Amino acid sequence: MSFLDAIVMGVIQGLTEFLPVSSSGHLAMFKILFEVETETGMLFDVLLHLGTLLAVFAVFYKDIFHMIQEGFAIIFDFFRNAGIFFGNVFQKKDAPYYRLIDNSYRKFVMLVVVSTIPTGIIGYVAADVVEAASEILLVTGSCLVFTSALLFLSDRMDDGMKLPKNVTYSNAFFIGICQGFATLPGLSRSGTTITACLFSKFNRKFAVKYSFIMSIPAILGALVLKLSDASALSALEKSDISCYLAGTMCAAVVGYICIRMMLVVVKKRKFTFFAIYCLIVGLVSIGGYFYAA
Repeated sequence: MSFLDAIVMGVIQGLTEFLPVSSSGHLAMFKILFEVETETGMLFDVLLHLGTLLAVFAVFYKDIFHMIQEGFAIIFDFFRNAGIFFGNVFQKKDAPYYRLIDNSYRKFVMLVVVSTIPTGIIGYVAADVVEAASEILLVTGSCLVFTSALLFLSDRMDDGMKLPKNVTYSNAFFIGICQGFATLPGLSRSGTTITACLFSKFNRKFAVKYSFIMSIPAILGALVLKLSDASALSALEKSDISCYLAGTMCAAVVGYICIRMMLVVVKKRKFTFFAIYCLIVGLVSIGGYFYAA
């Protein structure tokens, strides 16, 4: 992989991670068409996702700060309740317990935790399948066509009103399942999860925020798994680390711009253009697969 390849893939990642056109699908097509190979397997892809994760932090830093703060508060109150429980049992008291979920940010934290569970399970179990599918143009093309259908559908859904206090944990679990399947190349993570949020009657602005913030633990988990892979780290030492850093930073800068754009796109129901784009690229990919065969 050349330095230019890394820059181009960083830009592709930043553009397509938040615009609903599938970053994994476009990266897979770029690698296949231009015969780009990385010695570290999927590690470079994960680092590109880390770049776009930095963009999420930059845009939603206030919400993320409050969520981290309230997350620690939940843990603290849990242990306080445990102390109260043992005091009530052994000292024959009837002391009241602290409410663990007593504001919107605490509810937001728990919703993301619930969504992360199915995403993590699916991502871990299907990791080898996803990596193999990334090398097959037919899979990427088919998933892009499916993404197109989802985007057409999302623009035609009625506006929902749900904010954190109204969202159920079953909603969060369903959206987490959708995010897990969106690891397939060509199936847009943002498009899939935003559509799932709108289907669950989320407020449109909150649907975008939830989709992007819920990606944080999934991306960090994938990064930890890849960094724990000794063979990937060994290969990384032999490669040009500057390429990886350049691609990651390009993904972060371009991703920041695209998040801002998506907040407008979803609110104004402008997914149709992206749906048409995904449909065309998907059909071309499918045609290219059969032509090459």
